[in-house]
Amino acid sequence: MPIVTADRLTRIGVALLKAAGASDEEASAVANGCVAANLAGHDSHGVIAIPTYIDRIRCGHIVPGAKWEIVQESPTTAVIDGHWGFGFHVNAKAMALTIEKARSANLAACTVFRQSHVGRLATYPLMAAREGMIALATADSGRSPKHVAPFGGREARLGTNPIAIAVPSDLEAPFYLDMATSAVAAGKIQLAVARGESIPKGWIIDAEGRATTDPRDYRKGGALLPLGGSEGFKGSGLAAMVEVLCGLLTGLGFGVEPTGRHNDGCFMAVFNVAAFRPLADFRREVRDFAHYLKSTPPSEGSSGVFYPGELEYMREQQRRRDGIAIEDATWERFSALAAEFKLAAELDLA
Repeated sequence: MPIVTADRLTRIGVALLKAAGASDEEASAVANGCVAANLAGHDSHGVIAIPTYIDRIRCGHIVPGAKWEIVQESPTTAVIDGHWGFGFHVNAKAMALTIEKARSANLAACTVFRQSHVGRLATYPLMAAREGMIALATADSGRSPKHVAPFGGREARLGTNPIAIAVPSDLEAPFYLDMATSAVAAGKIQLAVARGESIPKGWIIDAEGRATTDPRDYRKGGALLPLGGSEGFKGSGLAAMVEVLCGLLTGLGFGVEPTGRHNDGCFMAVFNVAAFRPLADFRREVRDFAHYLKSTPPSEGSSGVFYPGELEYMREQQRRRDGIAIEDATWERFSALAAEFKLAAELDLA
């Protein structure tokens, strides 16, 4: 697999997306968001997705330059219609608006609908954490094709339905949670197929409801399993609640719409820490709490405790230094797109 610097990957992503019709602002939002996911070690949400986004532009499922519209608003809430624009771009603007509302009203929330894939969900709560606020975001895929079987079932009825929460602190690495309510993100199955790797038992079932370690079984009628293994009713229940917040509260609905158009619905809420206690005291205490968690002696076979977000930060430092490994299949798609757009020489992908 080629090893590529973050800056070069971003430049390639921006150029290919612009050639496919994205504006400078949209292409930058998507490419930077994808590369940030690679840097954090979440390759399933990284640049591997860019060719898929270009395919969706071509079939009309993503609309470059789509209008960003506030369809309902109060001092503390907003409902935003993305009109099928890039989720990275639409959702970031929605979070920025929610942060501004929370700055004046202390609490604010928004829903977003009719947008494409939003990428790594932590991106949006982290925007608020940098402004001294706590934020929560949840996302689902509306009536797009489903990926996750509810606990006890064999057919997909739920999305991977992630939850992300970020908190301001005095730590070097940001303190945040970003998790799917499925055993893994669907993109990790795609990544395993692209790399020719098997997957752990407990990630998916095949079309007959049997456990399998072959990621190709997923595309043959299989389904992801909910988070929790034998206690999967917990992940399944969390996923159902995310569906309510992001599918029903947004009006996207549930089930599967026949065209298969990807349609991320999001619910985001922001809380101004200063409305509850002095921000400096809170940031310091979050740092002390993280150090308290890490101070426990490690269990057998463990390298110790990492607070939420710490491992991603460590991976980012390493990958910024050493580069990012890109699957051969993804690199080949980049090369093919660059040739098609007559950018191969410019991007050194000939």
